[in-house]
Amino acid sequence: ERLCYPGSLVKSGNKRRAVTEQVAELTTGRLSIYLRCLTRLEQAGVETVSSQGLAEQFHLNAAQIRKDLAYFGEFGVRGVGYVVKDLRQQLRKILGLVRRLMVAVVGAGKLGQALADYPGFGREGFEVVAMFDTDPAKVGQHSRSGIPILHSRTLRAFATRTGIDIAVLAVPGEVAQDVLDLIVAAGVRAVLNFSPGGLRVPETVKLKHVDLTVSLEGLSFFLAHGGDDGA
Repeated sequence: ERLCYPGSLVKSGNKRRAVTEQVAELTTGRLSIYLRCLTRLEQAGVETVSSQGLAEQFHLNAAQIRKDLAYFGEFGVRGVGYVVKDLRQQLRKILGLVRRLMVAVVGAGKLGQALADYPGFGREGFEVVAMFDTDPAKVGQHSRSGIPILHSRTLRAFATRTGIDIAVLAVPGEVAQDVLDLIVAAGVRAVLNFSPGGLRVPETVKLKHVDLTVSLEGLSFFLAHGGDDGA
């Protein structure tokens, strides 16, 4: 995949990889947006759409759409545009959504249980198969939607048996690294982290952070500096 421009690369191997990963993150993020837009169009019975039509309807950038899609092949038909159903299927394939991905939530607190019970995951092909915790009061119980809560010491055996694709980390910051090490040792190669603090994983593991506090602080900045008086 051509996910970066040659001019943006530097000689250092580590920096080269960092730049490539950054551009890949931005590109795949936009592909996810395009997929949701195409899903809405397909549900509305739209059969074909141009990049300009897609951009105008969903407030996107037509040139960026064409550039992002060109990384992965030629999908449009001259004079017709994109076939909505076909392009949607191609994007699902590119994003690895052609099979159901098994997800485990590690941390059965309020946030972890809310994430495990979120119905949108199932609609997008992500199946939450288990939760893990060390609290005796929670182990052996189920979330509201029926997801079993298992002891964290069984994570490795469970992952080996079922082949967990993604782990969602939702534990307090002071234990996050230890729990993350447990996840890595279990052979899980993709982690979505909701825990605070700087965490470390081997290069073979992809760690993606969702920091709710940082997002709230960004909104706070907007409120503090977005007034008409320019304060």
